[in-house]
Amino acid sequence: MSNEAEKSGVRLAVSAGFASVLVAGILVALKLWALAETGALSIAASLADSALDLMMSLGAAAAIIYAARPADEDHAFGHTSAEDLAALAQSAFILASSGVIGWSAIRRLMADTPPQLASEGRGLLVMVASILLTLGLVWWQGRVARRTGSKVVAADRLHYLGDLLPSLGAIAALWISSRYGIGSIDAVVALGAAAVMVIGALHIGKDAWDALMDRTADPGIVEGIGKIAAAWPGVRGYHDLKTRTAGSRVFVNLHIELDGDQSLRQAHDIGAALRRAILAAYPQTDVIIHKDVHGRP
Repeated sequence: MSNEAEKSGVRLAVSAGFASVLVAGILVALKLWALAETGALSIAASLADSALDLMMSLGAAAAIIYAARPADEDHAFGHTSAEDLAALAQSAFILASSGVIGWSAIRRLMADTPPQLASEGRGLLVMVASILLTLGLVWWQGRVARRTGSKVVAADRLHYLGDLLPSLGAIAALWISSRYGIGSIDAVVALGAAAVMVIGALHIGKDAWDALMDRTADPGIVEGIGKIAAAWPGVRGYHDLKTRTAGSRVFVNLHIELDGDQSLRQAHDIGAALRRAILAAYPQTDVIIHKDVHGRP
């Protein structure tokens, strides 16, 4: 990839990151107002989710900018582990928020007098607007992810797609309350949204923990790299293929076995070409290749 193309990709990824932050900030403000107007727990659940979105979007934007920085003397392997630390903090925030919302929903369901919602029409307008804003953001993030291959943007897009469910649930709760006067449906929707948030938090936390503990890369990536190395011209064999993940990066260490009678330049060219092929197939990787003489222990 040329320097100009690389810069263009970074600019696109940064634009997607800032768009994500802007949309999340608008959604938080709108839902705060809607919560004050309606008192609906389903909106509170959606608000908590949007607040999390804002945190994650800020983290994603910072990660995109940070990822563009080269490794330095103090961080020889880059700075991508900061993404995993942020993800652990985010998962804890989700668990706490879902716990508060879930407990509030249970208390409402157990109350002798079901709470009555107010200003359902205004709440509906806010939730419809939030869905339209989210769909617009998801469309732009999809374009950027396809053009740049940014895993951070793709992950942020996937999260926003998942956020559409609590928003649709809040709309359903407000409409049913407005039309049929069933206020308890709001607590049921909020309880379901809290459960979805817990599942998401545990998934995010596990992925971040695995990365911080240097867990190996996805088996499909490891197998794909092995197949490329095994079939590469001039490579007699390979061993000690080791991988670890950090943030959106996958670090690869690979030993290849070469003909010991060839020149150093020939050996270097084989290793360099193999490294380029692996990077082309898996752009999120950082590859180090060691060259050994075939048949030597």
